[in-house]
Amino acid sequence: MKANSFRFKVGMFECIAVADGSLLDPVPAEVLFKNAPKELLEQVLRSHNIQLGQWTESFTCLVIQTGDHCVLVDTGLGVLASEPDAGKLLQNLRAEGIEPDDIDIVIISHGHGDHIGGNIDLEGRAAFPKAQYYMRRVEWDFWTSETTLTNPEHEWMNEFVNNCLLPIQDQFRFIDQDIEIVPGIKALLAPGHTPGNMVVVIESSGKKLMDLGDVILDPIHLEYPDWYSDPDCQPAQSVYTRRLLLEYASREHALIFAFHFDFPSLGYAIPQQENWMWQPIGRAKEKG
Repeated sequence: MKANSFRFKVGMFECIAVADGSLLDPVPAEVLFKNAPKELLEQVLRSHNIQLGQWTESFTCLVIQTGDHCVLVDTGLGVLASEPDAGKLLQNLRAEGIEPDDIDIVIISHGHGDHIGGNIDLEGRAAFPKAQYYMRRVEWDFWTSETTLTNPEHEWMNEFVNNCLLPIQDQFRFIDQDIEIVPGIKALLAPGHTPGNMVVVIESSGKKLMDLGDVILDPIHLEYPDWYSDPDCQPAQSVYTRRLLLEYASREHALIFAFHFDFPSLGYAIPQQENWMWQPIGRAKEKG
């Protein structure tokens, strides 16, 4: 496995986990588990060797090469002067022999800046000029509305919306229902983290991969799926969606891709009493 990319197969599809980088988030790790009892949370964080005062946020994007299409799910944080360790997607794609013009489909799971920042290159141009973008219509409407962007909770998104969404609006196709974008790749509504959040399900030759994006933000969310995060726009809905998808992934023994987990962000949801535990692919017999 290369440090910044990891190739694997899902049936007949060639897939690549591609690192966009990481950042040391100055906010405390507790924001990921907003409703967790304090004493229990401290115990759990210590058991996972997580510092209480900070956490390292990783960004990993997913490429699926079907033979007919080259599909990218999310574009990462993009290049920011303040975050020199992030915004590495384009260079890491090129290291795998993939040029921006090779990407013909981009699926945006949701509109947070760390999933859309790479839509634009250093010159402010479309990073993937030949791609058709897919996003849930309700998600676009939410993030481009004045009501949302004037809300102090979401003001940090103004720059991302103005620089990374609106300039390439003509490349977007807005969807109102679950669809199969290309044969074997489906985009499904998974609200809670944001109103129009989507997950991507990839199926080929009887094998299945679920890109859960930010439905799970940390392996602790498998062990304590009822702990929602501060960025979850709809906390109760996010918990319901998480449980539903983890139950499905576990039952189907589907490989899971989790955007913020340690690279290469791949593993399985293993049943543990009424919840689950995260089993990274390095500790599992890969069946993809």
